[in-house]
Amino acid sequence: MKLSIKAAVMAAVMFGTGAQAMETVVWWDFLGGGDGVRMKKLIEDFNAEHKDGIEIQATTLDWGVPFYSKVQTSAAVGEGPDMMTYHASRIPLAVSESTLTEITPEDMATMGLSADSFAPATWDAVQVDGKQYAVPFDTHPIVLYYNKDLLDKSGLIGADGLPAGLTGLENFNAALAKLKADGNEWSIAQVTADGNFAFRTVYSLLCQQDGQIGNDGDWFPGDSADKLATAISVIADWVKAGYNPPKTDYPSTVALFTSGKVPFMINGVWEVPTMDDLNKQGKLFNWGAIEIPALFNHTCTYSDSHSFAIPNNVDKAATPEKHAAVLEVIKWMEAHSLFWATAGHIPANKAVTESAEYKAMQPQATYAPLTANGVFDPKSVLAGVASPLFDAAGNAITPAMNGELDPADAAAQMRDELNGM
Repeated sequence: MKLSIKAAVMAAVMFGTGAQAMETVVWWDFLGGGDGVRMKKLIEDFNAEHKDGIEIQATTLDWGVPFYSKVQTSAAVGEGPDMMTYHASRIPLAVSESTLTEITPEDMATMGLSADSFAPATWDAVQVDGKQYAVPFDTHPIVLYYNKDLLDKSGLIGADGLPAGLTGLENFNAALAKLKADGNEWSIAQVTADGNFAFRTVYSLLCQQDGQIGNDGDWFPGDSADKLATAISVIADWVKAGYNPPKTDYPSTVALFTSGKVPFMINGVWEVPTMDDLNKQGKLFNWGAIEIPALFNHTCTYSDSHSFAIPNNVDKAATPEKHAAVLEVIKWMEAHSLFWATAGHIPANKAVTESAEYKAMQPQATYAPLTANGVFDPKSVLAGVASPLFDAAGNAITPAMNGELDPADAAAQMRDELNGM
């Protein structure tokens, strides 16, 4: 115990005074595309700033199930990294497998962070049974992208320069009808070939009706299955009316929007870099992105969070110096997450989103308030990105969106598949 205390004091001195002892932090992430480019830059900047004390040794692995499987198996034999990126939605499963180390209140105090540093829903997403297992780095929801030129032509831009008249399903559908009548082949691009991805929109619309996704054995409590059917019907009706193209995959929706062939697109904030890059090349129209409008009772948007987690490396506990270095990495990343916002993500740290620099960032600052209305995955080992919940949604929602299955039957199928697990 005396040695541990002495080591902790030495670690505090080392990172507080910039002593010359070097500590490496092995880092794993799953970030590709624009995300990956930006994270690599943050890591480079951190290493340059800490060249005499800490070095991040980073590796990028395949997104989804491959990443989480490797983390689980590696930690179980003490061969996991020192820290990693982790989706908040995957934390309940990881905790059930004893894959993650608890982030203690003392750790948070060391980093100068607390519950008050984050939006309530984002903070809650990294908690399981009253314990914290990650530090939120961002909130990444879906948003409504829009072509301002096409909307302006149809009289759908308000005096504030933002889309107008979209609140309420009847009004939103009327706007889609107007855009169609004004010569657009399609009015909106929502992925319809992949119900797994479309689940994000469906979940948002379910939440807007105050419907719930429950948990093991009771996945859609009360009348939530009926509200799920209503949510699925919204997209199915867009397809049936000719507003949204049928059986359209993710790349095609992006191509339809960026080519100016569709005025609206529902997609993740992670497509903001695509728009920015095209805009810088002079290949894009006047565009923006806003929170998904309240088509039902109130606004509510599906969200997840990239977070930082520490694996529970069995029989290989981190030294106090190593742990101090990991906390320094997380603290630094949180303080520098304004750059991460250029990837479209909403920084989780409110000190960043409340800064003048972030408020001048568009369209990020316009949709950032949706963190107050976010809904995350239910806390279940069957939920989260690339999970059985998403797979069950894909199996049921895909045919329903394309008129091949009644939305009520799709909702029942999804419910029964999940309840049977």
